[in-house]
Amino acid sequence: MKNIPDKKLGGKREGAGRKVGTGKFQEPTAVMRIPVSQKPIITDFLAAYARKQQDAGLKHDLDAVDGFAFPVLQSAAVSIPLFNSKVPAGLPSPADDHVDTRLDPSQFLIDQVDSTFFVTIQGYSMIDAGLLPGDKAVIDRAKLAEIGDIVLAIVDGEFTIKTLARAKDGSPLLLPANGSGDYKPIEVTKHMQVEIWGVVTGSFRKYK
Repeated sequence: MKNIPDKKLGGKREGAGRKVGTGKFQEPTAVMRIPVSQKPIITDFLAAYARKQQDAGLKHDLDAVDGFAFPVLQSAAVSIPLFNSKVPAGLPSPADDHVDTRLDPSQFLIDQVDSTFFVTIQGYSMIDAGLLPGDKAVIDRAKLAEIGDIVLAIVDGEFTIKTLARAKDGSPLLLPANGSGDYKPIEVTKHMQVEIWGVVTGSFRKYK
């Protein structure tokens, strides 16, 4: 019979197991016995804890908005000529025969004054949808959000503007509009507090 080397069998192997600092919580773990009835509570608590750890990264994806404002009520109407000239760049002739109609910017941007407000865009998560930092987004709270709409949402206490979509399993998604890959879709789970505050119906910006 061959000689068997004298070594310990079983027990902990050097380098085995999950490396310290890896996994969902980025820290060592320990085994603990808990009552079966308390498992859902502990699971929910750990999920909330994990969300807090990822909060900094989530806020980066959110691109929070700023500068809430409301339309001025009972202001004098502004009537500005709307030219029908199809000039690629430049100023059309001010002659009367080139004036198609007159346009009030407020009436063009706002459908329902009582339910409309403005927010200032921050960050770059929606630049492919034409929403740039500093732009004023027009929000209508009375409109029912549908899949494909750009919406103002509150995600775990933070305001953000994203496109409302739906995942393959039917759960809601909040999609960025930035082809850089720096912003990821926000998957809405049962552990998150999410509310749609309104639909983005337009935007405007000032160059000078």
